[in-house]
Amino acid sequence: MKKRMMALALTGIMTAGLLAGCGNSSASDSSAAASSSKEAETASSGAEDAASDDVYRISFIVKHTDAHFKKVMAGAEAYAEENGNVEISFVSPTSATMYDEQQNMIETALSTAEVDAVAIAPLMSDTAATLVSGTDKVIVSFDTDFDAEEKSAFVGTGNYDAAYAGGKATVEAAIANGVEHPTVAILTGAQGDETHEARLNGYSDGVKDAGGDVVEIQYTDAAADKSAIAMEGIMQKYQDGVNVICATADEEALGAVKVLQDTNMESYADTMVCGFDGTQTALESIQAGAMYMTVAQEGYQMGYLTIQACVDVLEGKEVDSYIDSGATLVDSSNVEEYIASMKEIGVWG
Repeated sequence: MKKRMMALALTGIMTAGLLAGCGNSSASDSSAAASSSKEAETASSGAEDAASDDVYRISFIVKHTDAHFKKVMAGAEAYAEENGNVEISFVSPTSATMYDEQQNMIETALSTAEVDAVAIAPLMSDTAATLVSGTDKVIVSFDTDFDAEEKSAFVGTGNYDAAYAGGKATVEAAIANGVEHPTVAILTGAQGDETHEARLNGYSDGVKDAGGDVVEIQYTDAAADKSAIAMEGIMQKYQDGVNVICATADEEALGAVKVLQDTNMESYADTMVCGFDGTQTALESIQAGAMYMTVAQEGYQMGYLTIQACVDVLEGKEVDSYIDSGATLVDSSNVEEYIASMKEIGVWG
């Protein structure tokens, strides 16, 4: 079947309409000819409707279009390119704190008759659960989960486990470098965001189990500029240094790295920064020796599996309620290999 792809939309749902045309009839046409023409037109319209019924139209609502979600959308596009009966509209609020914008986008998708399935990475899980209540559309959550009977599956990283592994590995590395009892500060996203809360808890437990001590937690809305300000505050408060910075997003980690480089404070010379997402900029920072580690989400796989889950449900197949898209710890030992894998699937540019 001919592939149908919809263009990227950042402010609303894009839906396709069918245009119907009819021929002109002269006054001398017989009633039989007119009837025949009308029947042919009706048959043609019915054929078009039948064809359109074979296309699965999916609204794909992300949190915002950062590097992570670009990988997620690339994976979703890849599924559509491999399967000619999938049509996707990508929708995003202007930032990760524009809750009302995303709410309007979810409401629009749910009320649009042409949309068969809605895939949602919610900014506010409780709001998403309320909005989908009672819908008969297929609902799949990704990246961040929410609890709703209408939801068929969640596709995403095991955020707690992945952050636990990252926090534990970074603290163990600090101990191996001669730090007896590493101190750790955590930079995290907006309060109430279930994804960042899960990562925060994972980091906290991983740090403690490895022998470290969390001395500070700062909420920065997963923004580089706010994280930089928070990092400046941490350096002023802890003049003797903090051994490890764990960030629940790479943007936060990069904001902290910039401050560490700009201030060049001796007591923070060996501070190790662990991010979360596996963005291209973070990987380049690891290559350069600035960031120690990132917990790389397999965003491409997340997007691919999300669309696959939507289609499977639409076709009446059973799907797992939780589909793990995976994560990889990336540091200087495997960063080149990981970058090569990203280039191979076309998400490194």
